[in-house]
Amino acid sequence: MNKTAAIGAVLAATTNEPVVFTTGYACRIARHLGDRPGHFYMTGSMGLACAIGAGVALETGRTTVIVDGDGSVLMNPACLVTAGAMTSLPLVHVLLDDGRYASTGGQEVPSARADLCAWALASGYLLAADTAGEAELTELLRTELAAGNGPVFLRCVLTEPDPPVPPRVDVDLPTHARRFTAHCGE
Repeated sequence: MNKTAAIGAVLAATTNEPVVFTTGYACRIARHLGDRPGHFYMTGSMGLACAIGAGVALETGRTTVIVDGDGSVLMNPACLVTAGAMTSLPLVHVLLDDGRYASTGGQEVPSARADLCAWALASGYLLAADTAGEAELTELLRTELAAGNGPVFLRCVLTEPDPPVPPRVDVDLPTHARRFTAHCGE
């Protein structure tokens, strides 16, 4: 599975849930594959997808999906501890783990040397699971969204090359924020 396939699986499993996409390629791919009012595209703030997603889930009470990157999580591991401390937080944290900072030049991320699922569990997440296939990710995500328990952590191991990445998100940021806020208020 590659990043595009993983994000496609997330889109296939979600409908009306707020989804926060981390910076870099994830938000660009998601917007290209299927833009929705409930998608929040981080165009900066690397390391804060979990903080933003946890805030959305806490404020709205709606199950929120985070599509995060391995480098982003390792940049701000305190977010795992914070989200994990809220045992009833309706949050599904999807981690795309390709072992590199893809959008900044492909530098190595030491995610292979850290058991990120164990880290999530130690932080208080109710469930942490590895997945390597699109169908498996879609099914796990649908199951967790239907259960409404959280927070949960789904690590997607990405081993396949990505196709060319779509252009940068070019939406007017205040307009994007208003659209997302209106969607979350529904």
